[in-house]
Amino acid sequence: MFRHALTGAALACLALTVAPAAQARTQKPPLHGANWVAITGKPLAATAGARIFERGGNAIDAACTMLAATSTMWDTLSWGGETQALLYNPHTRKVIGVNALGVAPSGATAVFFRGKGMKYPPDYGPLAAVTPGTPGGLMMMLAEYGTMSLAEVLAPAIALADGYPIEAETANRIESVKAQLKQWPDSARVMLPHAGAAREAPEPGEMFRQPDLAATLRKLVAAERAALDAGKDRKAAILAAYDRFYRGDIAADLVAGTRAAGGLFTREDLANWRVHFEEPVHVPYRGIEVYKLTTWVQGPAMLQALNILENFDLQGMGYNSARYIHTLYQAMSLAFADRDFYYGDPYFPPEEPVRGLLSKDYARARAQLIRPGRNDPDIRPGDPYPFQGERNPFAASLAKWHTVPSATVSAPPTAARLEALKRQFTRGTTSVIAADKAGWVVSMTPSGGWLPAVIAGRTGIGLSQRMQSFVLDPDENPFNVVEPGKRPRATLTPTLALKNGKPLMAFAVQGGDTQDQNLLQFFLNMVEFDMTVQEATEAANINSYQMRASFGGHESQPGRMLLATSIPPWVRDELKRKGYTLQFEERTSGPINAIWFDRAHGTMWGGSSNHGEDYGIAW
Repeated sequence: MFRHALTGAALACLALTVAPAAQARTQKPPLHGANWVAITGKPLAATAGARIFERGGNAIDAACTMLAATSTMWDTLSWGGETQALLYNPHTRKVIGVNALGVAPSGATAVFFRGKGMKYPPDYGPLAAVTPGTPGGLMMMLAEYGTMSLAEVLAPAIALADGYPIEAETANRIESVKAQLKQWPDSARVMLPHAGAAREAPEPGEMFRQPDLAATLRKLVAAERAALDAGKDRKAAILAAYDRFYRGDIAADLVAGTRAAGGLFTREDLANWRVHFEEPVHVPYRGIEVYKLTTWVQGPAMLQALNILENFDLQGMGYNSARYIHTLYQAMSLAFADRDFYYGDPYFPPEEPVRGLLSKDYARARAQLIRPGRNDPDIRPGDPYPFQGERNPFAASLAKWHTVPSATVSAPPTAARLEALKRQFTRGTTSVIAADKAGWVVSMTPSGGWLPAVIAGRTGIGLSQRMQSFVLDPDENPFNVVEPGKRPRATLTPTLALKNGKPLMAFAVQGGDTQDQNLLQFFLNMVEFDMTVQEATEAANINSYQMRASFGGHESQPGRMLLATSIPPWVRDELKRKGYTLQFEERTSGPINAIWFDRAHGTMWGGSSNHGEDYGIAW
C-alpha cells in the first residue's frame, strides 16, 4: 500500500523542471506569456488587468484592478465581501499571506442566534453579514506592494459601475433570485431595473448601471487625490482612502444602510477591523514547497491531504483508477474531518494545533487508517496534539464527534435535497491570478456578497454572507464558534508552489468546499501525472460530499461522490463495491485558474478551465 520506491516521484519532479510534454487536445488553448499573465473570472475583468500591465503596472496592480472589476461585475462576489491572497515578493523571495476577511459584528454571539431559533447563523440577509474586507484588502495590497495610484487601479471598475454590457450568467442569476432581492429595497432598486415586467432583471448584453457604487468608488479616488494635493506620498494617499471607507462618511453610510436592513455591525466594528499581512503555512511534496493561508481558511486541509498521499504510490495506481480515486477520497476525508473540528480564527483563542496537523508523522498515522477495500463513512478528526508535544484540551468534544451528528441522521435525502446540498458545497467565489516578468506573483480568491445580496443603502455595496460559516456549538468545532470581532473559518484558498525558492505554480479555484479538492487534484495532475497546466485545469476530478458543508445547515453525505461522465464503467462498478454513491456530470474540475513557470525557457504558461466564464490574457 505504501510507496517504497521514489523513482517515479523523482521523475515527476524532474519533469517539472523542463517544459511539459506536447499539449494534448484541450477545449481551450494554454496561454503563453514572456512578460505577464492575467487571469480571472470574467473576460472584461481580465481585460482590465491586461490594460494595467500594458500601462506599466506590476502583478499587484493588475490583480487589484481585476479584483475591483470582478467585485463590480458581481462575479459571485461584491465589494462588501472578503479577500484572501498569497503574494510572492521577488525582492525578499518570500510568500506573503493577505488576510482581508471581515469579522463578526457587535452582538453576533451564539446566544443571539440561538435566541432566534437558529442552529447556525443564516445563509442570506443582513444577519449573515460580516464586516467588508475586500476594499481594505485591495487598498492595503496596493499601498504596500503596488506601484500605481488607487485612481488608476479603480478606473476600470468605475467605468464598469457607470455601465457595462452584462453577461448572461449574472443577468439570469439576478432574475432567478429576484424574489429574495425584493426583500431588500436597495437591492431591488439596483438589480431589477425592469420592476413589474415579466423579466425584471437586466437582459444579457444590456447596459447594467450602478450609479451608487460608482459614486462610492469615486469618493475613494477623491480622498486619495486630496491627500496627494496635501503633499502625501502614494502610500499615504491610498491609506487616506482606506480611512474614508472604514472611518469616514462611507463607513457612516454603510453602517446606516446595513442597520436599516436589520444588520448588526457598527461604526466601531469597521474602525477596529484590520488587514493582516501574515506568514502562510507550507509543506514539502516531492521537493516542491506548497503554500497556503492558515486555519482561518480551509487551505491547510490540502496540505494535510498531500502529507497523507505522499505515503502512497499514486502514479502506480494510475490516474482516476478506482484505487486512486478511493485513496484520494479517503485522504481528503481525513484532512477535512480535521478541518471541521480544529480550524478557526488564529487571532482568537484557543490556539489551533497547526504544527501537529501539518506534521509528517501525524500524516503517516492518519494514512494508516485508510481501508483499501471500503469507504469509511464516519472518518473523524484525529488528535494532532501529541505530535506537537501537548495534550488535547478538547478530548471530551472529540469523543462525541461524528461525521454526521446523530441528531441529524434521517431518511435518505430526496433528489431536490441532494441538489440543494451540492449548491451548498459549490457556492462560488472567483479567482484572480497574475504574474509579471519581474517576479511578482499573485494568487487570490475573493468572495462574499454573492447574489442574492443585501445592498447597504445608497453605497451600492453588496454585503457578505460569510457569517453562516460559523458554528454555535463548541462541541462541533471549539475554534470556530461565533464571537464579535472574530473571523469565520472560510473556504477560500489561494495556492502558491515554489521549487528551489522560486515560483513554480500559482493556482486557485472557486467552489466552496470543493476548492481544495479541485486544487489538490490539479496539483497532482501536474506533479504525478505530467499534465500541462491547461490539461490539468480541464482534467476530470472527483468531488466528495463527506465533509461537513461550510454553508447552510453544515450537512454531509458520507460516501457520496461526483464523477465525470468520462469515468469508464469498470471504475464506476469498483467504486460502488467500495461503498460509494455516485453522481455524474460532464465537467467536474471547477473553474481552475493557474500559471506555471517554465524555468527552462523563462516564460509562463497560463491555464484557465473550460468550466464557467473565467478567462486569461498573456503577453
